[in-house]
Amino acid sequence: MRLRGVGRRYGLAGPWVLRGVDLDVPPGSLTRVEGTNGSGKSTLLRLLAGIDAPTSGRITDRPRTAYVPERFPAELPFSVLGYLTHLGRIHGLGRAEAVRGAGEWLERFGAAEYAATPLAELSKGTSQKVAVAQALLAAPALLVLDEAWTGLDRAARGVLDEAVAERIADGAAVVFVDHDPRRLAGSPDAVFRVTETRLEPTPVSVPVPASASASASAPTPASASAPVPAPVPATGPLPDPGEPPVTAGRRVRIEAEPSPGATLPPNLPGTPLHEPIPPPPNPGGEAARVGQAAPGPGDTVRPAVEHDRAVQGASGARDEAGSGGWGAPGGDPGPVRLIVGGGDSDALLRVLLTASPPWHIRAVTEIPADPEAA
Repeated sequence: MRLRGVGRRYGLAGPWVLRGVDLDVPPGSLTRVEGTNGSGKSTLLRLLAGIDAPTSGRITDRPRTAYVPERFPAELPFSVLGYLTHLGRIHGLGRAEAVRGAGEWLERFGAAEYAATPLAELSKGTSQKVAVAQALLAAPALLVLDEAWTGLDRAARGVLDEAVAERIADGAAVVFVDHDPRRLAGSPDAVFRVTETRLEPTPVSVPVPASASASASAPTPASASAPVPAPVPATGPLPDPGEPPVTAGRRVRIEAEPSPGATLPPNLPGTPLHEPIPPPPNPGGEAARVGQAAPGPGDTVRPAVEHDRAVQGASGARDEAGSGGWGAPGGDPGPVRLIVGGGDSDALLRVLLTASPPWHIRAVTEIPADPEAA
């Protein structure tokens, strides 16, 4: 799909929200759109989805498209299954195929029990699951997601991450907006920012948390840009901070947390060093026991047995690689810390984010090559 000189304003004399936008959205691509509140991100996504028509310019070669809006119209007079079946028919599915697909996506998002519930009686989180399910129902060639992860619980966010990876693998294009800068970190093929009615390309990069900014900006020797030597196999725990680094050149530390049922994939790019991230020693409440912030609406707190498994696994991760211990590839994981050469970090992030079920990235930190700076 191509946008050439596209502009949009509301009303004949209204101010331009977007103007002079040129954009290519090729098949099999993942595009992230950024910008401040009110900058025009949602307007751009509505143009991409065909909900709005451009005031100026042209949009050509739009494929079969599905759209998840920022706000779901829950007042529609349908049951969940009736609504999804109706949208499936609009997308071109036969009735039986639409009913079957609706049931499969409701099951996948953990909302099958609400099939007969009127839309107006759903919680915000369940409404959002229905909104996402209708867009995925007919396997669109262009999927447009406007804050689609907002309101979903952790498990459902993982399902949506997984679904995005599946659509791209099938050759579809995905364009998304999300308030979390870590969403699908390392995966987008292109990032654009809406600013002052224009759409400007932004370098594709992995976001680094603020806590890491000091070390990430520390000066590094010229050798830091040299090729990374062969990595050290993950046969033990990470090196002690006081020891010299085990590899030369730039390295990246990745902290990742599994979705329910996820395991650390085998043969990770760069053969990273790895160790578990034990929960902090804080007995004050279930959320604190698992080392997480207090849950928001719709989030599920991991049970205490998983906390106990994580504590037991903190020592088990020091066993020989391949033993299936906590934090080892193929084992039963909790949050894990990985260190890999900078040249392999993007590939490692992509594997974690597109695993089935996917991993959530907590933090990505660049480690300078200088041991003292590190």
